[in-house]
Amino acid sequence: MSSLTPLLKTLPASVATRLDQGLGQLSISIDDRQREQLLGLLALLHKWNRAYNLTAVRDIDDMVSRHVLDSAVVMPYVHGPRLLDVGAGPGLPGIVLAILAPELEVTLLDSNGKKVRFQRQAVMELGLKNVTPVQARVEQFEAAAFDQVISRAFASLVDFVTLTRQLPSADGQWLAMKGPGADDELRDLPPDIRLHKRYLLEVPFEAAQRQLLVLNSES
Repeated sequence: MSSLTPLLKTLPASVATRLDQGLGQLSISIDDRQREQLLGLLALLHKWNRAYNLTAVRDIDDMVSRHVLDSAVVMPYVHGPRLLDVGAGPGLPGIVLAILAPELEVTLLDSNGKKVRFQRQAVMELGLKNVTPVQARVEQFEAAAFDQVISRAFASLVDFVTLTRQLPSADGQWLAMKGPGADDELRDLPPDIRLHKRYLLEVPFEAAQRQLLVLNSES
């Protein structure tokens, strides 16, 4: 019996069904261990959220689409191998991507103590060897260059790029997960930062528009 089995028994059957259907729509194949880890993440998030208010999403079925599938949808554009998730909150999208692609080396960065405590607990309980949670403000974080820097929670593209300017490698990329209204933010970017690619994303069971903006530096 897996160490996650007691935790998974707390989940309603609808959660696994929704996860399987959503990953199928995204054409993402996973093995039994990865499925168990994703369901374990959902169970932990739902459990901790009651006490620590990690996310405004309360319904666990909604957590499948708004957190796990919303994170998984960018998987085709993540290559790493060193990925930094800035403002990771409870570890999204970083933990989901680390489960889906065990070859990634994922660093989760957030300044909120209770959210980083959750990250550490999730990493331990899910048995993730490729995830490193870090509690720090992004402007004070120093580390070797990352191949990609991703965020789904930063307020603006300008803040995202400016505060992480030193973190991508020379040919690294910023991956900004945004809603539909990002064109004004693109116009405000520093002159040496350009939009490399824009991908429109369809998250299963979600009507809201999502997009991924891939940025790089010309300097």
